[in-house]
Amino acid sequence: MHRFLVSAAHRSSGKTSISIGLAAELHRRGLSVQSFKKGPDYIDPMWLTAATGRSCRNLDFNVSSPEQLRLEFARHGARADVCLIEGNNGLYDGLDLRGSNSNAALAQLLDLPVVLVLDARGMTRGIAPLILGYQAFDASIRIAGVILSRVGGTRHEAKLRAVIEHYTDMPVFGAVQEDPDLVIAERHLGLIPANEEGAAQARIAALAAAVTRQVDFERLLAATVSRAPAGAAAPLAPPAAPRVRIGIARDRAFGFYYADDLEALERAGAELLFFDTLRDTRLPRVDGLIIGGGFPEVFMAELEANAALRAEILAAIRSGMPAYAECGGLMYLARTLSWRGKTHCMAGAIPGDVVMHERAQGRGYVRLAPTAAHPWAGPGDARTEIAAHEFHHSSIEGLDPATRFAYRVVRGHGTDGKSDGIVVNNLLASYAHLRSAGACDWAGRFVGFVQAHLARGAATPWLAAAH
Repeated sequence: MHRFLVSAAHRSSGKTSISIGLAAELHRRGLSVQSFKKGPDYIDPMWLTAATGRSCRNLDFNVSSPEQLRLEFARHGARADVCLIEGNNGLYDGLDLRGSNSNAALAQLLDLPVVLVLDARGMTRGIAPLILGYQAFDASIRIAGVILSRVGGTRHEAKLRAVIEHYTDMPVFGAVQEDPDLVIAERHLGLIPANEEGAAQARIAALAAAVTRQVDFERLLAATVSRAPAGAAAPLAPPAAPRVRIGIARDRAFGFYYADDLEALERAGAELLFFDTLRDTRLPRVDGLIIGGGFPEVFMAELEANAALRAEILAAIRSGMPAYAECGGLMYLARTLSWRGKTHCMAGAIPGDVVMHERAQGRGYVRLAPTAAHPWAGPGDARTEIAAHEFHHSSIEGLDPATRFAYRVVRGHGTDGKSDGIVVNNLLASYAHLRSAGACDWAGRFVGFVQAHLARGAATPWLAAAH
């Protein structure tokens, strides 16, 4: 078994493209590759999932304890030939002085060697003190070797290799040359999601081919053989017999879902029915709705054009169907969405108007305290705090001062710096993204709420009649 963490000296070093290429080529060679992504992220995991054929898993210090992270890693990686963890930010970057949530901390926690991706643009001799500094900063971190990225050509590569060999003992696993044709386009949240990239598999194949030509896989694999077994973890409970049917918007506009959360919904007793907000004109026959994050602003004309589905969703929420929306889902459920001088009608379930901005309105980790208005909070939840994350360039305007909110924002921005989680009937729509991990069982709570709604005989007459 091979296990390693791919990190970098800083953001935008080419780490993600190289990680995708490595994962895809290892998968092509017939190895079972389990990918992981450190921290909160939807987009990179989409690409890694597409590259390996296995759902990428997130490992996040913010929502899971160290012991829970070990269990998650062991549970998902136990049967894989290769476990590849893509880091976020730089190797030693973190939220506090000790770097307690850094990539290095995760590597140490899971006893992983690090493959360090170094952006070599404009560098020759200066690559040596950079490597020496990373080695010396924390001797407990095992940097197995480096992959040079954005190399200017064969002559540049030769100079870099000569410097590294002369001044350091660091193995060079490869040198990937700068190639604009291999770059995955970026948007304000990062890379364009794989669910939007029409030629995603072709892009992944090109990345794999480039990495294969320029990286010594045999040397990399030899250096990352696991020194210890992955560890044992009790398997998760199988899904319960479905008790409720939950419709989930999953398409080019909405694709931000964690695999663990979808599985948690099923374990709690939900049958998941996916629908396409851009193409489907009818909702499936469901008892509850979930509309996750995404980039609805990119598709707002198409979303507006699908008036039939918008009307069904509005009618369902007005009739009291339990519904949950995060970020992009909140934007879709508002009255209107404005971006780059254009305004389009959305579902209208939330009496407010969403406006896109050039700068992020909320970004990073958040902490939320449930209020009495939360539709599926339990007794005593008001005294707890929920760890979550947000990253949105939009704000919602024109809300009634009497709007009910499910959360008081302890840290973060939410809708206005004070509140988040707009509550309308049995809809909860927030800018915050939750994870069913650690102490937060939002998936189980929501399924229970839907089930209780059905037990009260609160069927949705319009939907039953329509179908």
